[in-house]
Amino acid sequence: MSRPDRVCVGAIAGSFGVSGEVRLKSFCTAPEDIAAYGPLWTEDGARSFTVRLTRAAVSGGVGARLSGVATKEQADALKGTGLYADRDRLPALPDDEFYHADLIGLTVQDTGGAVIGTVQAVHNHGAGDLLEVAGPGLKAPLLLPFTLAIVPTVDLKAGRIVADIPEGLE
Repeated sequence: MSRPDRVCVGAIAGSFGVSGEVRLKSFCTAPEDIAAYGPLWTEDGARSFTVRLTRAAVSGGVGARLSGVATKEQADALKGTGLYADRDRLPALPDDEFYHADLIGLTVQDTGGAVIGTVQAVHNHGAGDLLEVAGPGLKAPLLLPFTLAIVPTVDLKAGRIVADIPEGLE
């Protein structure tokens, strides 16, 4: 389980070459920014890595060297490992932007104040963010487009989201 004072900024996508270089999938707006937020930690906090970029960003990924990773086998063993940065190393966001980690766990209410459920995950398959909402009144998780029209209010301090759910989506 990740710590609330850390945010997932990327993942190790696999090895690159035979000398311990890794391919990093960066979740940062500018993929190369992942190196600026180090050290980066595994989800459980058991390991940390300093990151030195070695190859240019391509499709949201970068080539890198991680401290303590010297062989292809070590790099391969880390494939799929999430990389977390300390929150205080990340830039502050404008009022209308949010880190996905801050949205997970928020209560979702409709415009009348009725509780729909809680945000379980945030997905992005290329067309924008989707909030996955689960709750006792839902047969299956609800996927809400995270747009201003559908989610007009995000109140992190109150721990809630107000959603104007279009008919047929529930």
